[in-house]
Amino acid sequence: MKQAPEHLVNLIEPIVEGLGYECVGIEYNPHPRHGLLRIYIDSDQGILVDDCSRVSHQVSGMLDVEDPIQGNYQLEVSSPGEDRPFFKVEQFERFIGSLAQVNLFSPIQKRKKIIGLIIKVEGQNIFLQEDEQIFEVPFEAMSKARLAPEYLKNKGVRSGK
Repeated sequence: MKQAPEHLVNLIEPIVEGLGYECVGIEYNPHPRHGLLRIYIDSDQGILVDDCSRVSHQVSGMLDVEDPIQGNYQLEVSSPGEDRPFFKVEQFERFIGSLAQVNLFSPIQKRKKIIGLIIKVEGQNIFLQEDEQIFEVPFEAMSKARLAPEYLKNKGVRSGK
């Protein structure tokens, strides 16, 4: 996962949650000239542009004062969208029965990408079913994970019947 360093999460998450939103996750991609800090927020009522602006304004103020990031970067606040990224094991638990797309650092059963139904979570292991095959994937083996968009179900990817 492109999870932001812990010190950034510890600074940003309480602000987002203090404003009444769920902090789905925070990505940080450092670059000398084009760095990106992306914060995903959600709420039961959904997310509007005004919500993103509100969070951006508060987080930006804190970042200006604390100055935890060296160099230039862009701050982006958005909803997680239909293909919401996963940053924590608990997020998989919340979406058991849904289709997920997982990219791996190293192959598992000769696969570096799995699109399968989340069937269960045991400890730090996520069980995904693609067709008739079940993959047990350790969370730390994932380089990227997200809900798979509905259109993938219609492109020949089965949801483990």
